[in-house]
Amino acid sequence: MNVPSFKRAIGIAVLLTAVIWPVHSQEPLTIEKAMDIAATNSPALRRSYMNLDRYKQILIAQRASLKSKFSLNLNPVEYNKNRRFENRLSQWYTNETFSSSGTFRIDQPILLTDGQVSLINTFGWQNNESETESGRYTNKSFSNDLYLQISQPIFTYNKRKMELKQIEYDLENANISYALQRLETERQITNQYYSVYMAQSNLEISKEELRNAEQSFEIIKNKVDADLSAREELYQAELNLATAQSTVEERILALANSKDELKRTLGMPLSEDFVVWAEVNITPLEIDPEMAIKHGLASRLELRQREIESEELNFELIRTKALNEFKGDISLSLGVMGDNSKFGKIYDNPTQNPRISISFSVPIFDWGEKKARIRAQEVARNINRLEQSENRIDIELNIRQVWRNLETLKTQIKIAEQNVTNAQLTYDLNQTKYREGDITGMEMSQFQTQLSNKKITYSQALINYKTELLNMKILSLYDFEKNMAIVPMKNINTEK
Repeated sequence: MNVPSFKRAIGIAVLLTAVIWPVHSQEPLTIEKAMDIAATNSPALRRSYMNLDRYKQILIAQRASLKSKFSLNLNPVEYNKNRRFENRLSQWYTNETFSSSGTFRIDQPILLTDGQVSLINTFGWQNNESETESGRYTNKSFSNDLYLQISQPIFTYNKRKMELKQIEYDLENANISYALQRLETERQITNQYYSVYMAQSNLEISKEELRNAEQSFEIIKNKVDADLSAREELYQAELNLATAQSTVEERILALANSKDELKRTLGMPLSEDFVVWAEVNITPLEIDPEMAIKHGLASRLELRQREIESEELNFELIRTKALNEFKGDISLSLGVMGDNSKFGKIYDNPTQNPRISISFSVPIFDWGEKKARIRAQEVARNINRLEQSENRIDIELNIRQVWRNLETLKTQIKIAEQNVTNAQLTYDLNQTKYREGDITGMEMSQFQTQLSNKKITYSQALINYKTELLNMKILSLYDFEKNMAIVPMKNINTEK
């Protein structure tokens, strides 16, 4: 490599350092701060919380529907004139009516029996004229009809109570889904955060490798200029320097992409920039797998979701059995009606108007529809029970696998740490040999690559242990670092 080429290489290295430096001058983003940002801005968490709020409002509305309802229907003007035939008198007559009326009612649903009690009052005034062959008849009067009405279905299930319980289950399920989404977001953010951290570490290792390549290039260049080494060594040093420069550029790109993924998960603007700040210090923990399994089986929210699903399938089975069912309705009303041409004398001669009605719906033949639908719902319920059993097995299996991974990673960390120490010592010894001309530039490049790879492997082993420890926390709902149980549902209803 000639002097201008060498200067260009140095210029590129300086330029890359200038690009990287502003990022490091920014306020660092810790993983705790990332969690706080996600709690407010994460699209997945916001969507899950909105769904939770939706079911809260539905439950509020359903409970409000069980309270007394007040309504007023007004018919201020109604006019009608038509020609009719009176069968009783066998004659035609003309009827003209002008009226005004209003109905006020109070309806009170009964949750216990699925019935309804209503208090109804209809007040009106009318001017009715009829013209027949025998003469003209006119009636102008006020009227008021006040009565109490009770309606009660019989021989069927309580629809109101089931609807309320269904919505309560929907809200509980939404709470669980939100809690699970928070845990999943914590897992996702942790993985992406450490991906950014790893990308930063790889970039720093590449920059160190670039500096070493520059030093090696300078050493061999001076030797070649002094005719102490063959020019082929300079070509190899130039190749090593170019490779190191290319690696730095690639890892700058990888770091930018990793940051963008984390920004999207956190709900941060893509235009913002940050540098992650993490101390990946590992204190190996002794975890009792049986205790973790026991706590996971007792606490996992997915199992409660299966229980809710089982209850909902029972509701659906009840509805299915109600298809083409024998059922009835009882309606009872008792009231008093009065009418008079003078408003103040409406109830001078009141009339009681009791009414009772009993009706039945009797199915006869449905070609086996009900039986087949019931069988289908029973199969769905059996499938749910099978999935519940499989979920418990999966929980135990996953916890055991993560525990084994943690035990293996503790050994891998020790090995990786020793490998870094050995690789560093090997590199330092061969750096001296390289300066003295005992080894070639290609051999020195191999020692540099070995050192970089060992550092990356060690960092990755530490991150893998932290990640698996988080997986154990999520799977067992127990924080073994703080020695305390995790309660994902805690304070959900008071958030935001």
